[in-house]
Amino acid sequence: MSDAILHECGLAYVRLRKPISYYYRKYGTAFYGLNKLYLLMEKQHNRGQDGAGIATLKLNVEPGHPYVHRLRIPGSGAIKEIFKNVNQEVEELEKLYPDLKTHPGLLKGYLRFMGEIMLGHLRYGTQGKNEEAFCHPFVMPDINPARNLTMAGNFNLVNTDELFSRVGATPSPQMRDSDLGAMIETVHHFLCKEETLSPENPDMVKVLKQAASTFDGGFVCGGLVGNGSSFVLRDKHGIRPAYYYVDDEIIVVASERPAIQTTFNLGIDDVKELEAGHAVIVDPDGAFQYERILDEAPKTACSFERIYFSRGSDADIYKERIALGEQLAHDVLKSINYDLKNTIVSFIPNTAEIAFYGLIKGLETYLKDVLVDKIIKNKDTLTEEEMSELIHRRVKIEKIAIKDVKLRTFITEDSSRDEMVQHVYDITYGTVRPHVDTLVVIDDSIVRGTTLRESIITMLDRLKPKKIVIVSSAPQIRYPDCYGIDMSRMGDFIAFQAAVALIKDQGKEALMEEVYELIKNASDEDLLKENYVKRIYEPFTPVEISAKIAAMLKQDFIESEVEIIYQSIEGLHKSCPNNTGDWYFTGNYPTKGGNRVANRAFLNYMEKKSGRGY
Repeated sequence: MSDAILHECGLAYVRLRKPISYYYRKYGTAFYGLNKLYLLMEKQHNRGQDGAGIATLKLNVEPGHPYVHRLRIPGSGAIKEIFKNVNQEVEELEKLYPDLKTHPGLLKGYLRFMGEIMLGHLRYGTQGKNEEAFCHPFVMPDINPARNLTMAGNFNLVNTDELFSRVGATPSPQMRDSDLGAMIETVHHFLCKEETLSPENPDMVKVLKQAASTFDGGFVCGGLVGNGSSFVLRDKHGIRPAYYYVDDEIIVVASERPAIQTTFNLGIDDVKELEAGHAVIVDPDGAFQYERILDEAPKTACSFERIYFSRGSDADIYKERIALGEQLAHDVLKSINYDLKNTIVSFIPNTAEIAFYGLIKGLETYLKDVLVDKIIKNKDTLTEEEMSELIHRRVKIEKIAIKDVKLRTFITEDSSRDEMVQHVYDITYGTVRPHVDTLVVIDDSIVRGTTLRESIITMLDRLKPKKIVIVSSAPQIRYPDCYGIDMSRMGDFIAFQAAVALIKDQGKEALMEEVYELIKNASDEDLLKENYVKRIYEPFTPVEISAKIAAMLKQDFIESEVEIIYQSIEGLHKSCPNNTGDWYFTGNYPTKGGNRVANRAFLNYMEKKSGRGY
């Protein structure tokens, strides 16, 4: 994604089912669980670069001794900093007890984060608040261990005010600004009310059913209860991803399947998807439960996970990204008038590489069909040289741009900063024949278009191609997200800007006012029922909006023709059939709260207010 965008937290849960001494005897280290937690977090570091946190719950601790420990660090590099802290603690203890590592019991007693149940979190802040206090996990302390709750998650909720009100909570301003604050207050509320079995052993299935039924949003959340219970729960629409693995030694849950596969050397079939509305629940004795918590609902798993957020090392995601690129081949061929002989194909940024392979695959399929047809029809007249040229014809591929990760736009003055942005990427000179070749470049998605306008198109134009075609493997992003991605301001989206520009070009400004008045005067119930913002896009086809985007992104000094091609909604669903969540493209939100978010985001735009619509 050439436009920087914050997104997607990550979760890692580890539950040891044997005493720590067991892992020391079998694997030669008492740090087996901590090592696995570190690997699970590091293998998902793409999911959180605003901070990280871990929490450990120790079982069977003597009364009066702490049993929950937490460490949170904001900023990039937080995973390494957290485990550096753990290592430093070990080193300090070894000075006092030189043979400490050979005594697992001592390690558990003295080392804060040596325990049987561990929860790790990687944070991408959707509100831009990156202080330690906003890093997960959160803790709700209680003198009764069975009411002591630690939680972390990957989610956004759109009804936090209602949740605080429902449970009668009076959170601090800091907690009120956090979705996890509302979630942990709600779960803790029902945890305190639940005494079906005994005050020391609450029924976690019942607690989660009561609490989660009140959540409006997309979520995967994990929790540790002081009595030794723990859980990971997924929302009923399956918006946010989660996978798990269970054997007689360990129970593990993570946001991405390859992280578990790599960490434990497992096959793809060994790791199961945590199904929508279900929870992994482990009791204090380590007994495993897999329970439906929320009523069945249409699954609308986030398609952006497949396009960009999750790592492409997942077997299914890799195939889907290939398909996304392949789906775009027909539109690219039309754009270049089927002239592959004078076309060069590349990708920006590196995360678009897999979709690029798919695009090449689609173009080569067309090329092979054409060549076979020509050979069959002209086999009696083709010379040996002509036949050889046809057989050896290939789609032209070049590495056009390389990002200079060392370059920083440190000058804040606007004109200087814009000039510096143009040089964030280095281009490969000599790859394009000036005014002859068309340059096709694929990106994961185009959100704001800022990087394209200020940097990439300017950079590519220096090569003097006849035409620049920017291809997005994702459809046009038209609506805010409210389930975990930092896309909340309507005016940020280049597709929305293009629609507004078209409205002005055609003298239809009354439409903007009409939608504004509808939203401003609507009841809260009406805001939940309908996404009025869809009306802004209704007068225009996707092709018209794409053409306007191209015109907006081409600055006056650009000599090359510029065209923008977006993935179609149909192409998206054909490529990613199991992740049908597409609300940021279509405005079809899986929960009513999403409609309200879109409507409020438009209201904020019209009233020139900053901030998110929830």
